[in-house]
Amino acid sequence: MAIGTVQPTDVLTGEGRPAPGRTLAQRVWAARWCYLFMLPNLVLAAMFTFYPTVMSWYFAFLDWSGFTSDKEWVGLDNFREIIDDSFFWDAYWRSFQFMLVAVPIQVVLALVIALILNDSSYKLGPFFRTVFFLPVVTSAAIIGIVMTFVFSPFNGPVNKALLNTGLADRPVDFLGDPDTALWTVAGIWIWKWFGITMIYWLAALQVVPQDLYEAARLDGANRWSLHKDITLPMVFPFAVVIILITIVGSLNVFGLVQTMTAGGPFFASEVMEVYIYRNAFGDTGIPRLGYASAAALFFGITVLGLSLLQGWGLKKANDARSQMKGS
Repeated sequence: MAIGTVQPTDVLTGEGRPAPGRTLAQRVWAARWCYLFMLPNLVLAAMFTFYPTVMSWYFAFLDWSGFTSDKEWVGLDNFREIIDDSFFWDAYWRSFQFMLVAVPIQVVLALVIALILNDSSYKLGPFFRTVFFLPVVTSAAIIGIVMTFVFSPFNGPVNKALLNTGLADRPVDFLGDPDTALWTVAGIWIWKWFGITMIYWLAALQVVPQDLYEAARLDGANRWSLHKDITLPMVFPFAVVIILITIVGSLNVFGLVQTMTAGGPFFASEVMEVYIYRNAFGDTGIPRLGYASAAALFFGITVLGLSLLQGWGLKKANDARSQMKGS
């Protein structure tokens, strides 16, 4: 049987990607089943993501409690009030303090553990990958409630261990002390999300050719030299993406903070999300959904900027990976 040469148009005009020259309507109709299967997710996303987001932008220009029909258009007044609100800037800066401390620790620690678990001679690697990943799939609210008991000054296991080993002569109120509350939550956040960062690093390490390690070992390179001269330069493009993903994630800590400290004591652990929640639902008295929406929009612009930076980093990583494959 003769085998004919398959031309590009033979494939592109089939059920796969449409051939050039088709109209938009024709391309949509050709992929109608794909769109049909996407429809339920698109409807849910529109109901619970897009619509609330757009309405929040509208609410940002209103003086509205969120619980009555009385709405007053106030223009930029909410934003002017935000700029003059010291509690807003304290929460804003606290969110970035959290990020600046937690992200480097998590990224570096996850890289070190990933290097250990990536070694094929380490037989317990699969077991520890599972152990480290378990907190990732556990609800932040559940972890926060459990850790409240773990760090309790009243018979909490952490305080019991400190007292029994003589490291403390009296119970330490980790979550009730303004100097330690935020950093205790940061430690729990690192522990919870450490596993996913480790998985990112493990995925990045798979692109390093093993023959480079073998050649370096023949030249007498030790483990430190292998990682310094081969591993780190090869995974650097991916490090940009991993760091940016972790940065964006570090600004999403509402579940842990709200369940462990609710922003206290004395607002010492109040990050932006808790500040927005407090103003929206009236922990201080009168709910102010309009003002909270303005604060959310202000902070959302910052997160959007970081997300765009993340997209740029991802593009650079893909370009670098393509160059590696080409070479």
